[in-house]
Amino acid sequence: MRHLKGKGGSKPGISAFPRKPLGRLARCETRNHGFEAVACADPTEMFEARHRMDAPPPRSARPRTGRIPSGGGADDPSPDALLIRRTLAEIGPVADKVTSYFYALVFTGHPEVRAMFPAAMDAQRDRLLKALLTAAEHIDNPDVLVPYLRRLGTGHRKYGTVPGHYPVVGEALIGALARYAELTWGPETEAAWVRAYTAISQIMIDAAAEDGRRAPAWWRAEVVSHDLRTPDIAVLTVRPDQPYTFLAGQYTSLETPWWPRVWRHYSFASAPRADGLLSFHVKAVPAGWVSNALVRHARPGDVLRLGPPAGSMVVDHSTDNGMLCLGGGTGIAPIKALIEDVAEHGERRPVEVFFGARSDNDLYDKDTLLGLQRSYPWLSVRPVIGEGLAGQLPQAVGEYGPWSSYDAFISGPPAMIRSGVDALKRIGIPGNRIRHDAVEELAGVAG
Repeated sequence: MRHLKGKGGSKPGISAFPRKPLGRLARCETRNHGFEAVACADPTEMFEARHRMDAPPPRSARPRTGRIPSGGGADDPSPDALLIRRTLAEIGPVADKVTSYFYALVFTGHPEVRAMFPAAMDAQRDRLLKALLTAAEHIDNPDVLVPYLRRLGTGHRKYGTVPGHYPVVGEALIGALARYAELTWGPETEAAWVRAYTAISQIMIDAAAEDGRRAPAWWRAEVVSHDLRTPDIAVLTVRPDQPYTFLAGQYTSLETPWWPRVWRHYSFASAPRADGLLSFHVKAVPAGWVSNALVRHARPGDVLRLGPPAGSMVVDHSTDNGMLCLGGGTGIAPIKALIEDVAEHGERRPVEVFFGARSDNDLYDKDTLLGLQRSYPWLSVRPVIGEGLAGQLPQAVGEYGPWSSYDAFISGPPAMIRSGVDALKRIGIPGNRIRHDAVEELAGVAG
């Protein structure tokens, strides 16, 4: 994909994409990162330009720049966003075919990249394309999109992704969309998708390059203890081979030696420790490759791989707001880390914890939490037992309160997070004070 400077001014513009996408996409290069130098538009300016265009630009036109509204442009979608959303609406019913064709284009055109993916593609199959489509759908909302893309860019380093891979994916994306979006596809739509992918890929490339200057792509971590709390829940403690910096409430991705190139997200179960050890709570789920390996096969001495830390469900130590914490199942792990973080900072803000599980036996960390409650008078722990965790836990919270002055933290299955957010809003907690891991990153990654 070529990046050209616009004529007649200092603001960068984006070249139009050729009519035939495959085989015509030049390399999307990073700036000053050791690759062939090209003139590359600044992604932020590209977002600004996209929002203020009066009409889809002709192939030779240079977009005008402007200011993005604070609301992210949701009330006034740009022409590019409208074209992209029409494409997404058309391909929705045939998403499986689009996905299959997308990977066929990637692997047949560039068979060398197949080794970067798991041997079995069942779990991975939808993720890459879904991430691209999610990013494109939010192209008018840089406040949401840029942090999301930066996380993707840094996270993809652990797969061995380099800048030269991005045009490969871009060609396949455009090829798959062109084949299945028969009603909405045309030169203007194609150009809109190319502009979107140019911006998306450059943000990811830049984030990866920046992260590469300060951290490895992944860490080796030796299992030092394996505590089986229930027949299908284990607490693992690992020792990384290099310093690993994270914040309480964040999560990482794990790869096991039994399933190479298959990564799953797990939250840190403690605040950062002086000895550098990391702990995770893992529940073996049906057909879960990684979770079953960690619960049933991992033993001290085994070596895992860790990706970089991620997530924004962290304590704001600049306030003394009370904290309302909902943890369902092994979702209690980051809640426990948050409690330790508050204690280590010497704060005495009220922390109210609701720990949900289907049965008393599933409250596997109850004794630890009750021990913390005895140690800290500002901490209150309430176990909640019952089927239908997504409804039970938020309902229990509603019986207490008021919570309007509290910051809320929710961790657990995606359905519980969705229902919990809605319930907390109904009882008066503003949405900007409800923190949780991104549901789209949790859905489908529990295996």
